[in-house]
Amino acid sequence: MSPTDTRESTKREIAVEIPAEQVAREVETLVQKYQKLARLPGFRKGHVPASVIRQRFAEEIKSDVVEALVPRFFRQAAEQQGLVPVSQPRVTDLHVHEGEPLKFKASFEILPEIRVEGYQELRADRPGIVVTDEEVEQAFNQLREQHATFTAIEGRGLADGDFAQVSLNGQPKEGEGQPVHMDDVLVEIAGKNTMPEFTQNLRGVAAGEERTFDVRYPADSSDQRLAGKSFAYTVKVQGLKQKTLPERNDEFAKELGEFASIEEVQRKIRENIEAEKRRTAEREAKDKLVAELVKRNDFDVPEALVEHQIDVRLERGLRALAAQGMRAEDMKKMDLNRLRSGQREQAVQEVKASLLLEKIAEREKIEVSDQEIEQEIQALARHTGQTSEAVRARLTRDGALDRIRNRIRNEKTLDFLYRQSA
Repeated sequence: MSPTDTRESTKREIAVEIPAEQVAREVETLVQKYQKLARLPGFRKGHVPASVIRQRFAEEIKSDVVEALVPRFFRQAAEQQGLVPVSQPRVTDLHVHEGEPLKFKASFEILPEIRVEGYQELRADRPGIVVTDEEVEQAFNQLREQHATFTAIEGRGLADGDFAQVSLNGQPKEGEGQPVHMDDVLVEIAGKNTMPEFTQNLRGVAAGEERTFDVRYPADSSDQRLAGKSFAYTVKVQGLKQKTLPERNDEFAKELGEFASIEEVQRKIRENIEAEKRRTAEREAKDKLVAELVKRNDFDVPEALVEHQIDVRLERGLRALAAQGMRAEDMKKMDLNRLRSGQREQAVQEVKASLLLEKIAEREKIEVSDQEIEQEIQALARHTGQTSEAVRARLTRDGALDRIRNRIRNEKTLDFLYRQSA
């Protein structure tokens, strides 16, 4: 075996030669295996002559030899040169002839040499956290909305501010999309989240009446099933409702939990808003730290890692679209090449950031304990409703424990950078 290499950024190519005697031994092993299994006319199973096997299964044996020897000798050649591939090798110039050494070239990618500098000088903005009375009032009113009650209206038609209790059927006008059917839905007349066509056609309608009309949804509608589409609706008003908000008194405070007064509720709301603002400010500050870290330490990254990160980002995005109601058949119509291209720049930055954080973790001796991994497993178990043993078994089977360890380590490293940047 005689490897050579050529160097260009993160790409490597090595030439490997496997001795003829090694190839011959592998061929002999395979011939014996085929002899045991082969069923050929005129021969009993297990008694086919080796010469017949070599002739009859020549191509299969050659393929099996390559499959058995190339990966093994590629790994040995890479290890001899201290190279750690981060991509599958692309094998070229394969030379396989009986009685001769097996030769091939393998192209692959490795991690670049990373010298992380300047991270000790990084500084993060820490803006003051201010919670206004208006923000507290808005959040308190949202609580009142959540605890609103609805009473029946009789003797008149729907007016602005009323709620129509309806059943509706919608058919897509252009033939695309799925029909919409809902029973017992509340529609606020002239509400800020109500499509204008519903308000215009239901205003003045009494209980028991029915209306038919078209609705055109904007392209940026939050419901992907409706976005950019027109529907023909048949809507029947089952009843009229009036919304009543709870009074701003201590009785309402007690209904919300362990609160004795409205003032206690407002204090808790202020604390929650402040905590959320602090989390948001810290997240934004960390994002800026990472961006500056990458800016100070630029380097080439292996294409294989970038492509993998693009896959991760696309999978995450498609899951979000599915959660919003987009159908699988609609996702299949999306231009994945354009989507991949749009994710590329951010994927490159994320790969660089991860590699830099790993290098800082090594230098600062930041590690992840088994207890921290166990806490993550238990959290996943609570989230999925499985036992921690089942989650651990699945993660082990999928090879995901190392990924979890690396993620936690990077998070701890980023926390370290944030603390020292004060």
